[in-house]
Amino acid sequence: MPTFDIISEFDNHEVKNAIDQANKEVTTRFDFKGSNSSFELTDDKLVMISESTFQLQQMFSVVCTKLSRRGIDVACMDVGDAKGSGKMMRQEIILKQGLDSTVAKKIVKLIKDKKLKVQAAIQGDKVRVTGKKRDDLQEVIQMLRDEKLEIPLQFDNFRD
Repeated sequence: MPTFDIISEFDNHEVKNAIDQANKEVTTRFDFKGSNSSFELTDDKLVMISESTFQLQQMFSVVCTKLSRRGIDVACMDVGDAKGSGKMMRQEIILKQGLDSTVAKKIVKLIKDKKLKVQAAIQGDKVRVTGKKRDDLQEVIQMLRDEKLEIPLQFDNFRD
């Protein structure tokens, strides 16, 4: 029986490359001259450090541009509030990966509400969809692409 998985992931290496490019652009831009503005990337957290909130907004647009050029959907970012400490401002951005249980349940409910001849099952941080016909699975993929969910979805492991 044909199956596929619904996941929400991104390539960590591409994120690291995009952050490196953003750091390089911030150090060479004229409006950031003399400021110690930088990006710091840990496992799933990106920290922007600059002198003002305006510069943080500029840095955010730079990092969004670099990520989108590298094929990373910016909807995977959870932007925190800017916090000041001394003369520097910090802003944390959490990079979300994987489907949490509420989103997975929402996806399963959407599939069941369409009354298609497919089965959807939550398996960890992904949802597996199984059906008898390939066309039914493609209809599910198209329906999920048309829905406006808060995270980017990828369709992986399509098997006949």
